[in-house]
Amino acid sequence: MGSGEIDVLESGLLLLQDSRTEEDEDDEQRVVLYSASFAEMEEIYVKYQTIQWVLYSLLLVLAWGIGLFMLIYIPIRRYILRAEFRSRMLYITPDSIVYKVVKPVAFPCFGALKKEKHILLPSIADIVIEQGYLQSYFGVYSIRIENEGVRRSSSDDVHIHGVANPREFRKVVLTHLANLKRESVSSQVSRNEDWGGMTSHRSWSRTANTPSGDLILQKLEEVGSSVKVENIQFVICTLCLFGCI
Repeated sequence: MGSGEIDVLESGLLLLQDSRTEEDEDDEQRVVLYSASFAEMEEIYVKYQTIQWVLYSLLLVLAWGIGLFMLIYIPIRRYILRAEFRSRMLYITPDSIVYKVVKPVAFPCFGALKKEKHILLPSIADIVIEQGYLQSYFGVYSIRIENEGVRRSSSDDVHIHGVANPREFRKVVLTHLANLKRESVSSQVSRNEDWGGMTSHRSWSRTANTPSGDLILQKLEEVGSSVKVENIQFVICTLCLFGCI
């Protein structure tokens, strides 16, 4: 099958896809701090995946002959890759990272699989940028979002392929995460200060609201103690006077 026929079949399949959905309109109403781009990498990503598919097909042709059907399937495979790649959305909101993708099933006439992933920023440990041997040849990058806490297998992390500017995306995420942590510490300190001020105010209020009868008794006790001291001083002075005489 020639490349021209593949392109014609692929274009015909892509015409069946609607590029606008109601979910996309809802996304525009959200507060988006940063949105990753995929469009620049579409042709490179499709070429990279196609070459990988052809290599697997040739190996399977030599092994069991199944690869022949995989080679015939290439136009549908390229359509699925383009449809999935164009549907990808990756953006940062004030509290999370959102990744959305719509992937047609193996036979697109049976519908598509929709995937939406929300990763809370406080739960993120790091953004890892990865690139395999074949990916480095085509200039394709992958990012892996590691979760914080108990370490699990890398398969539990979120893997996203084909981001145009992975380093910029990582920088934005880590910078925003650092700002969130600073704001959290500052708010905790201010709450502690407010609590300390309320405690001191309450103790002052208890002193200020002491009943008048208690104050009178307290004053009488102070006067009584002062009278006792004066009497003792008078006795001492008298003894000293007689002793001198």
